[in-house]
Amino acid sequence: MNNIKFENYIDAYLKNYKNCKTYWNYEDGCVLIGCRELYYVTGDEKYYNFIKKYVDAFVDESGNISPYEMQNYNIDCINSGKILFFLYDKTGEEKYRKAMDVMMEQLKGQPRCENGSFWHKKIYPNQLWLDGLYMAQPFYMEYETKYHKKEMYNDIIRQFENVQKYLYDEEKGLCYHGYEETKSIFWADKETGRSKSFWLRSIGWHIMAVIDTMDAMSFEIFEHYKRLQDIFKLLIKGILQYQDKETGLFYQVVDKAETEGNYLETSGSAMIGYAILKACRMGVLSKEKYMPIGMGIVESILHNKFVEGEDGFHLRDICGGAGLGPATDLRRDGSITYYLNEKIVTDECKAVGVLMQAYAQYLQLQKDV
Repeated sequence: MNNIKFENYIDAYLKNYKNCKTYWNYEDGCVLIGCRELYYVTGDEKYYNFIKKYVDAFVDESGNISPYEMQNYNIDCINSGKILFFLYDKTGEEKYRKAMDVMMEQLKGQPRCENGSFWHKKIYPNQLWLDGLYMAQPFYMEYETKYHKKEMYNDIIRQFENVQKYLYDEEKGLCYHGYEETKSIFWADKETGRSKSFWLRSIGWHIMAVIDTMDAMSFEIFEHYKRLQDIFKLLIKGILQYQDKETGLFYQVVDKAETEGNYLETSGSAMIGYAILKACRMGVLSKEKYMPIGMGIVESILHNKFVEGEDGFHLRDICGGAGLGPATDLRRDGSITYYLNEKIVTDECKAVGVLMQAYAQYLQLQKDV
């Protein structure tokens, strides 16, 4: 496997890193979390230094984050906030604790559907997306566990329950990308409010959300922990039905392997590999049964998607981005055609960041054997 080559690639990637956006955003957060996970398993200070340099460019001594527009109520922005716990634990600097409070203030004011779930963004009213569970719930759970006496555990679990109620398809064993409560937006089914297709990365975000939230919660609140464990096992059982037999990876539109233009997508496959390996480490899944599956996914990505070109190695076959609506963008209709026509890119930060996380789990399990 290309272990050393991938590690050299990560070194160069971080050395030459340019922020995905000029403001506090979730994409960069994926790379920050990847650095945190690699720091945990290797102890190499280069990962910590990358995180601190990045965050300190946004967070001042009073804990203010700039540029960051709380009033946009963009739930994606919460993702980078997860790294603040790490920095506060490591440095004890109060600015990181204060910045967590800023993030929490957004969640306190985040508009909600009538069912209690956070809107994905202010510009997406009444909409629950799978992506949003990953962006917000692990942060929310860690904050509640460490600083708020676990008082809002019920609220967090309810938001996962809502996904099962409104987005989960029992026949397919998969969750749709989004749900719109009024059933009036153009991409939503008029009876169910669901979007049309099973997009791999949204499913990956959701599965990661469940295991990361479990990791951040108190095991002593066993009823809630057990409920998330049951949901996680159900989701893993569902997605593994669609694993490509030859490569062990997963298709961009999960259940349509034979559709022309469909492809084995890297970021979502890495998410599934990460979640399985982390669950094995936590004892949520059986190591004996599932560890070979998770290890195989990571190895397959590094064999099939991490390829050498004239200018060095690249991570390929990454969906550049996908979403639903808004009403002014009828192209983003959640159809199979839409997902298969989104740009396919190389070395994109979400995929690289998540593969860093998956690789860290891979290394830790090797050390634990």
